[in-house]
Amino acid sequence: MATTSVTIRMDENLKKQAEVLFDEMGLNMTTAITMFTKAVVRQHKIPFEISADPFYSETNQNHLRKSIADLEAGYGQNHDLIEVEDE
Repeated sequence: MATTSVTIRMDENLKKQAEVLFDEMGLNMTTAITMFTKAVVRQHKIPFEISADPFYSETNQNHLRKSIADLEAGYGQNHDLIEVEDE
């Protein structure tokens, strides 16, 4: 089987963290990426769920901007956070 090189760009800290984890699993980066790619090809999808954090949705961001503007204009109330100790 012929092989080829693939070059990817990744955050340096993320790469280091992944290498440590893969090493603990007895893998190297190449083997781990190959396993991921084979799973994608076999399943015809990303082999795990990918979802967006609803906090960053456009609707929520608009709501937050409006709430901030209302507070800055003197409408609404500021509430102090209540700290609750873990039981």
